[in-house]
Amino acid sequence: MSEDDTTILGRVESPADIKSLSFAELEKLAAEIRREIVAITAANGGHVASNLGVVELTLALHKVFASPRDKLLWDTSHQCYAHKLITGRRDFMKTLRRDDGCVGFASREESPHDAFGAGHAGTAISAALGMAVARDRQGGVNHVVAVVGDASLNCGISLEGLNNVRDNVRRFVIVLNDNKMSISRNVGGIAAYLNSIIPSPGYNKTKAFLKKLVLKIPGIGDQITKSIAKIEEATKSMLVPGVLFEDLGIRYVGPVDGHDLKGLVWTLEQIKEFDCPVLLHVITEKGRGYDHAEDSPEKFHGLPGYDPETGQTLKRNGGPSYSEVFGRAVVELGEKHSEVVAITAGMRSGTGLKDFAGRFPGRFFDVGIAEEHALVFAAGLAAEGLRPVVALYATFLQRALDCVQHDICLQNLPVIICADRAGIVDDGPTHHGIYDLSFLRTLPNLAIMAPYTDKELRAMLLNAHAQKCPALIRYPRGEAANGKGTPAALEWGKSETLRLGKDLAIWGMGAECGTALEVAALLAQSGREATVVNTRFLKPFDGAKLLSLAGAVPLATIEDNQIQGGLAATVDELLVNEPHHGVWHFGWGDAIVPHGSADGIRRKHGMSATQIAETLLRRLENNAR
Repeated sequence: MSEDDTTILGRVESPADIKSLSFAELEKLAAEIRREIVAITAANGGHVASNLGVVELTLALHKVFASPRDKLLWDTSHQCYAHKLITGRRDFMKTLRRDDGCVGFASREESPHDAFGAGHAGTAISAALGMAVARDRQGGVNHVVAVVGDASLNCGISLEGLNNVRDNVRRFVIVLNDNKMSISRNVGGIAAYLNSIIPSPGYNKTKAFLKKLVLKIPGIGDQITKSIAKIEEATKSMLVPGVLFEDLGIRYVGPVDGHDLKGLVWTLEQIKEFDCPVLLHVITEKGRGYDHAEDSPEKFHGLPGYDPETGQTLKRNGGPSYSEVFGRAVVELGEKHSEVVAITAGMRSGTGLKDFAGRFPGRFFDVGIAEEHALVFAAGLAAEGLRPVVALYATFLQRALDCVQHDICLQNLPVIICADRAGIVDDGPTHHGIYDLSFLRTLPNLAIMAPYTDKELRAMLLNAHAQKCPALIRYPRGEAANGKGTPAALEWGKSETLRLGKDLAIWGMGAECGTALEVAALLAQSGREATVVNTRFLKPFDGAKLLSLAGAVPLATIEDNQIQGGLAATVDELLVNEPHHGVWHFGWGDAIVPHGSADGIRRKHGMSATQIAETLLRRLENNAR
């Protein structure tokens, strides 16, 4: 007998299969789902704690609603593993984050049960509201449910969506999954407000009971309830901690226990009949059912493979990551300069700022999932003489493009922006950091740097502080190259020659200098010698060296960014009216780059060192004919 024959999960092919299950069977299914999530993420990496926290909520939603007819939207959607497991993707989930495997977020291409794709926070309310309005205009009767993490609620898009609910829709459900965590612990006034709601869970039940009781009074029950409603409107700020939502025209229900299946199902069944917008406030525990994730929810938000027994991540050989190097460097900068402050948007540990936060608590600001606010806040600090360093993931930085341009660059304010996780990542299209250079290179006053080595990253941070201009430092996830010995001095706006050759000049951007050196070594085996240049600065760019080389040999560029708008575009613009011997570019095109391992994605797109070397050899031979 196979394991699938003895488990409930093994018999679940679609949400319809759970509707007939008893609550005892659902509890057993919840435990099986948690074991499956731990097994899959231990092997492949992934988002652990957030998914363990929503298992009962997921089962309750699918027991009450009928996906895909009813639309279930998951904000950020890094909390949809249980949803995937019960919507026909159990075997596919075992390929999570692998090449051609299961993506770690909701994907419309992957399943009709994924009503809306998302990898960035704050989109679910607005998207679900759009679906609900479209339903009403088309005469539909289905339900639309947005599952929103409490950390997403302080995101500007979420607040804008909430503000538009009253005027646009009647039947609409928002489930607020409150676990007091984004990636780091939640911060700010909205988090504090939600915490204040928790002490009064009995309000709605008491209100419903009293209303039924009063209505039974012959002749005057209805009149009394109307009078009570008027009094309640005047006094509900004292009675209802959820008054914020009520005043926005959204009926508040809760808070309820997000791990009580019976209670969740009963509450959702009642809400399903409401003819008004409703917000259900659900209290969950991030990492529920797995001790290691419960104890360290921030660590287990998202991580690579780990030992499921000990919870220890699989050891990485090699030196510190770029994030760790940055973290040490910003502490050093803070020790030297008291005006330096650090800002992040819910990612204290991920961006390497944990040590700075501990060393200088009064100079560290975690603004939650609010990248736009982070940058405008930084601009305000800089305008008054402080020196803010803002650390964000590259994929999230693109959400705040206007703030970089309007609030920092136009006013030439000395804000240092550190774009972590630049380039392709295993989380896929929503998280690839390959668009930022194309967005930012055109902005006035902004210096753009990309370090190759650990020592270069440190030098760039110190130099950016000394220059007193808007500056972006861009680096990928993973181990930083070791800058052995004494590196060449970092001269503002100048590149560095790493290797000399007579046949070709390869310009590498940031960590792609390592790829360029590998390519040069492979070319040398075939009798071709290449110069390798470390670009260092995209703005200001070392045009003099580029033009000098272009007049002598063919050129190639390698970058972990879209070719349109990055290093390739910079080179093409300089050469458009200049004599040269040919130029070839290696980077990402404008087609969507899928998820998978970094090596696998590179091979598919001809971006491995071996493939680049083979391509260059062919082109050099064609040039020689």
